[in-house]
Amino acid sequence: MSRSLWFVAGAGAGIYAAVRARRVAESLTPDGMRDRAKGLALGARLLTEEFVAGSREREAELRRQWGLVTAPEGLPTPLDHHRIPAQPVRALHEKKDS
Repeated sequence: MSRSLWFVAGAGAGIYAAVRARRVAESLTPDGMRDRAKGLALGARLLTEEFVAGSREREAELRRQWGLVTAPEGLPTPLDHHRIPAQPVRALHEKKDS
């Protein structure tokens, strides 16, 4: 009984090692590396989207909590200054001279 138990345990360990070795060898091929890179890019994109959605949600929550005025849909809010394209400095000086 003891020998058959060890035989089954050894066979199971051998099968597990062979499967793992095949998976590692497959992941080191060009197709495997490409799949890993695509997976990493997808994960990074999903993380970024979740972070942006969470920060916008939190910003809206803080605006409601502090009673800040929100702009009508489509117009920039005071905190959206980083999203508004800046005018060149020359254009600002030309307007003052006129």
